[in-house]
This record gives sequence, structure tokens and C-alpha cells, in this order.
Amino acid sequence: MVALDTGSDLFWLPCQWRLHAAATAASGSTTLYLPGMSSTSKAVPCSSSFCDLQKECSTASQCPYKMVYVSAGTSSSGFLVEDVLHLSTENAHPQILKAQIILGCGETQTGSFLDAAAPNGLFGLGINEVSVPSILAQKGLTSNSFSMCFGRDGIGRISFGDQGSSDQEDTPLDINQQHPTYAITINGVTIGNNPTDLDFIAIFDTGTSFTYLADPAYSYITQSFHAQVQANRHAADSRIPFEFCYDLSSGEAKIPTPDIMLRTASGSLFPVIDPGQVISIQEHEYVYCLAIVKSMKLNIIGQNFMTGLRVVFDWERKILGWKKFNCK
Repeated sequence: MVALDTGSDLFWLPCQWRLHAAATAASGSTTLYLPGMSSTSKAVPCSSSFCDLQKECSTASQCPYKMVYVSAGTSSSGFLVEDVLHLSTENAHPQILKAQIILGCGETQTGSFLDAAAPNGLFGLGINEVSVPSILAQKGLTSNSFSMCFGRDGIGRISFGDQGSSDQEDTPLDINQQHPTYAITINGVTIGNNPTDLDFIAIFDTGTSFTYLADPAYSYITQSFHAQVQANRHAADSRIPFEFCYDLSSGEAKIPTPDIMLRTASGSLFPVIDPGQVISIQEHEYVYCLAIVKSMKLNIIGQNFMTGLRVVFDWERKILGWKKFNCK
């Protein structure tokens, strides 16, 4: 069970490079990848174009890696490996496709990776050449695009090479040449029946569970949302990361809330199907929260804003696409 992360590039798995065949392949709830037990595994040498840490290589050594993430003190480090990823085609007669990819043999994880985040690894889906979508495109196996579908029940799918459909909405990616990400320009926001012009750039990051917005977007959206909610606001609670939460009465699963729509640079509207999160305060006591966290700088559209949609990350055409979808 790996975390799917469009905000980073490398695919890595918890791994023990030096375990022998007789050793266990599991440690607690973590499943280990054992390169020594894979007949198709090969070490990536320091001379490889995929090796970013060549300065840290010892003589004739395999290439080391270290990925540091935004969450405080969270990282993965180890060595790069080449191995085979098995994929299935999506048609009436599925075929197995074998793709040689680069992945990290993650010998050391720190921070939130020790606390149930990405328990069996992280699947980086970013734009750098080491990401799996980039490698599949480089090998001519798929277009440089993929879609992710997020069901309300947490179940979804990822389809490599998917460029969406002619009836989807889309908008151009806003490309920062120094740090390219899946970012778009948002020109306006509508909360319920209240549209307003708001200009900001937002990164679509599936590796972030909730949405982070800086002012003025954060204040406008949360205050306008609150003004249209007819429910009792829950008192500030240090255990909850969200500012706007509402008490749920017994048997209530949610409360009536205004629709949230983001107007993109193309003029297409991105619908937020369910921006909330139900949180248990204590036994038989629940609150419904607008799952947006105040950010100091970055605007990040997290996975919760993508629920109920098939989102297309199309680097080949430099667009982000979306469509309401049953993600089974």
C-alpha cells in the first residue's frame, strides 16, 4: 500500500539491501522489498544520469538517494535500484506490460513515515525524469500523462497514459521552470451563490490529504463558507487542525453546506464535491469541519478537493483535466 504523490518524483519502498533469502520480508506492518530476492533487480551505478548524489558516491558504488519532504523531519534514504514494474492494460483483453523502472531501496525512513504515513512506500508521480510516468513515456510505452480517480470511500485508481476524454474540463498548467509542478492559475472562487475574483496559483498534490490555502484565498473561502452555514460552530480545539468546524447532532453524517467552485485560467470551473471532514471528538460526539488548513505561503489543493473526480495530470499537453466520475 503506497502513497500516491504528485508532489514528489521518486518511487521508493521500505527495503533491506543486504537481507539474505532466509530473512523475513516483513517488519511489523511494513512489507519490505528485498532486491537480493528479485532476479530482475539491478543496482543503479553512480555513473547513471538518474544519480543526483554522485558527489556522495564511493568508488564503484551504487547510487545513493535521499528524499526530504515538507512534513517536519520526514525523509527517506537508501540506494537506487532498477527493477520491473508489472502493469495491466485497460481493455477487453488485458495484457501484462513489463516496464523497467528506477526505484529507491529505502533503508532509512524518518518523521511521519514512522507513524503510518505511506506504510509500504511512496509512489512519486512528479515531472522529473526519474518518476514512473516520465520513464514510461521515455520508453514509448505511454503518453506522458496519467489520471487518478478518487472515490468518496477512499478507493480509486491510477491509469498511466490516460489523457482524459473530450468531455472533460481542463486548464493550462502554470509551469515554474526551476521547480516544475502540477500547478494551475485560479482566477476566482464561488461559494454558494457568491462569486468573487481571486488570483492565486495552486499546486495539485495528491500526497497532501487536505487543502492548504494562504491569504487572501483562505480568509475569503472560509469566511464566506461560514456565513452560509446554518449550524452551531464548534469551539476552537487544539486537537483539530481546522478552524471552521460544526457540531453534528446524533445521527447526522454531515450538514448542509454551500458549493465551492474554483474558476481556472481557462474559464473552466473546478467543483469541490465534498470539502469537509467528519472528526470524532469523543464517544458519540462528532464535528463536521471545512478541511482547509491556513498556510503561510503555498496554496496546495490536497486530495480532499479532488474526491469524486477523475483528475488528469497531462504533462505532454501541459494541462490539468477533470471530470466528475464514479471511481470504482
